[in-house]
Amino acid sequence: MAINFRKTRFIGVAADLAQCPVSDLPEIVLSGRSNVGKSSLINALADNRQLAKISSTPGKTRLIIYFNVDEKLLLTDLPGYGFAQVSQQTRVAFSALADRYLESGRPIALVLHLLDIRHDPSIQDLQMIEWLKSRNLESFVILSKSDKLSRSQALRRRKEIAAAIGVDQPGSLIILSAQNKTGIDELRARITSFFSPETSS
Repeated sequence: MAINFRKTRFIGVAADLAQCPVSDLPEIVLSGRSNVGKSSLINALADNRQLAKISSTPGKTRLIIYFNVDEKLLLTDLPGYGFAQVSQQTRVAFSALADRYLESGRPIALVLHLLDIRHDPSIQDLQMIEWLKSRNLESFVILSKSDKLSRSQALRRRKEIAAAIGVDQPGSLIILSAQNKTGIDELRARITSFFSPETSS
C-alpha cells in the first residue's frame, strides 16, 4: 500500500497501558536508548520538524507517544532507556512500562530499533535485539546520527555493529541521519514494502 508519511499527526500520549488508544491499525514501535534520535527520526519521516518535540535533556520523554501515519499506521515512540537523568526507581518504572507495552498484545507489526552509529551497542541494546528475536517480532535496525561520520567511517561502523549484534548482512542495517536526510527515503521505502502484500505475477 502507498503511505504518505507527510500525513503524520500527533494523536496523544499514555503514561500507562490503560491510557493507550484503542486502534486496529498496525503499529510501528520505536525503541532505543535515550538521546538516540527517535524524535528526530519521526520528524524526518514526516518531513515536519515541529511534529515531535526534541529534548536536549536525555531521558526527558517518559511517556508513550502516538502518531497516526496517513490513517494507515500508528507510529509509537516508547520511552528511551539508558542515559536518563532520573532515579534508579524511576528508570526501572520506564523500562517496565516499555516491557509491558511490548508484551501487551497490541497490534505491533514492526519495531524500529535505533542505535547510535558512533557507539557500540549497549547491554540493553543487545538484550532488546535478542528479545525481539525471541518473540519473532519483525524489526529494522537503524544506525542514527550518521552525519557525524564520513561515508567510509559509517560503512565501517555498520560492519562492526552488524557483527556485534549477530547480523550476517550489514546492508540490512539502515544508515540514517535525520539531520541531512540520509537513509530517510530508504526507510520509507522499506516500511512501505513491509506493509505491502506480495502480489503474484
